[in-house]
Amino acid sequence: MTEEIAAGSADAVRVQTTPRRRGWVIFLRDVVVILLIAVLVSFLVKTFVVRSFYIPSGSMENTLLVKDRILVDEITPHWNGYHRGDVVVFKDPGGWLPPAPPQTPRSPLLEAGEWFLTLIGVAAPDSDDHLVKRLIGLPGDHVVCCNSLGQITVNGAPIDESSYLKPGVGDSRASSVPFDVTVPKGAVWVLGDNRTRSEDSRYHQDQPGGGFVPKENIVGRAFLTTWPFDRFGLIDGHYAVFNGVSSQKPQGRRRGGRRA
Repeated sequence: MTEEIAAGSADAVRVQTTPRRRGWVIFLRDVVVILLIAVLVSFLVKTFVVRSFYIPSGSMENTLLVKDRILVDEITPHWNGYHRGDVVVFKDPGGWLPPAPPQTPRSPLLEAGEWFLTLIGVAAPDSDDHLVKRLIGLPGDHVVCCNSLGQITVNGAPIDESSYLKPGVGDSRASSVPFDVTVPKGAVWVLGDNRTRSEDSRYHQDQPGGGFVPKENIVGRAFLTTWPFDRFGLIDGHYAVFNGVSSQKPQGRRRGGRRA
């Protein structure tokens, strides 16, 4: 009789323990599934919708500062196109950036950590391989610098860029480098807001691409500064600056400017 009671008690303990173990297994399985779904969604968002970049140089001061972290809208421009004034991030068209220095070996743990953070869009290791500038000329636009007031003209209309340009030392002109170009089909003309420290379209007119950026190289439109937190906010396109510019049909040719 005593043996039967002991056996029954052992069976009862096993019955209670098994559901508990099974419950923990189900819980851990659900956590792993949720994490995998979250990583997959983050990857898809980063790849097709929004990407994070940091600012490595002062070429866009004071709109963007060194080490600012920004979000770039990849999908909306595919529907609505790009506009004059957009701050765009793009891949090097070729020869705009110096050769990357050789990377020092890192531990597999650091590599894995960066890979994961990049996958979910937190890290942005390819920021040094991209550039960020303001779009000034669209396909077909005739962009000239400068008129008698030191302003850039687009299709004959002067644009007042004082709302976003960082003032140059001893030079009130919008650019110390003259240019007279017509933007070809499928490309744009871009300039930095800090014209004294931006090697933008002006400085690459002698290269095969003529200083133009192919639209296919554009990653997207920068729309939000996310870090540091005290600079959190929308990135202004200053679209009103270009209100007086009329559209012009693409002409497919370029009148090359010369450096000063």
